[in-house]
Amino acid sequence: MPAIEVGRICVKVSGREAGLKCVIVNIIDDNFVLVTGPKSLTGVKRRRVNIKHIEPLEVKINILKGASDEDVLKAIEEAGLVEFMKERVKIEVKPI
Repeated sequence: MPAIEVGRICVKVSGREAGLKCVIVNIIDDNFVLVTGPKSLTGVKRRRVNIKHIEPLEVKINILKGASDEDVLKAIEEAGLVEFMKERVKIEVKPI
């Protein structure tokens, strides 16, 4: 499994933004990270999320810790991942 690190692209697996891709901007502690879509691109607001609610992907972009939404968007465009980030992922609901 890829590491939880700044610049790692993830998929939100729970909540109202489930299935949308986001980028880790900062690591808050062992359980929480700060992510952004950015909202203008993927619809994910900049917010703190539990690491249990995201699934890291193999893809990573080069951004600095705490980068602004504009910096993240610029890095996504430079990496040619705009269409990849817009794609929604189908999340399987596991029965309890």
